[in-house]
Amino acid sequence: MPPLLILAAFALAPTLPAVAQEVYVIDGTHTTPMFEIAHNGGISRQRGFFTNTSGRITLDRAARTGSIDVVIGTGSIVTGSRVLTDVLKRDDFFASDRFPTMSFASRDVAFAGDVPVAARGELTLLDVTRPVTLQIADFKCGTQPFTRRPMCGAEATATIRRSDFGMTFGVPNVAGDEVRIVIPVEAVRE
Repeated sequence: MPPLLILAAFALAPTLPAVAQEVYVIDGTHTTPMFEIAHNGGISRQRGFFTNTSGRITLDRAARTGSIDVVIGTGSIVTGSRVLTDVLKRDDFFASDRFPTMSFASRDVAFAGDVPVAARGELTLLDVTRPVTLQIADFKCGTQPFTRRPMCGAEATATIRRSDFGMTFGVPNVAGDEVRIVIPVEAVRE
């Protein structure tokens, strides 16, 4: 085939999309959302975390787009006190029997270059959905040392008002309204 015909054939052939979209599955063993809240009128700060997290993250770093879907089991809450852990599962707080999960979904991931720096989405807690923006820091990718699979990690943070979701018991003297959320996340490429 003459070289000019070869070039014409390539020009007319359908263009293959660049392999840009990456899908990651959240590693629930190494993703433990944490929270911090003022206690007893701000005398101290109490912390806890959740041990049951799953989800998917899709990134197209070339196009600077992405999506995040995370589900957290409310019954997996853990604090430094068994009594406090049990109280937080009750109806006054997470109502884990009636609302066994909370979720975050984003289709609006902001980038600085090819690095995600924020995710604007919706948090659903106690069957109430409100907009929340997660700030993303320390985004890094590499190879999982044991499975040798590609993986990424980051730390996402946000501050919410629990009363926005109907969790009003004890505001503000027993437990503060503002809750700081920190989510260290690891996710393995699908």
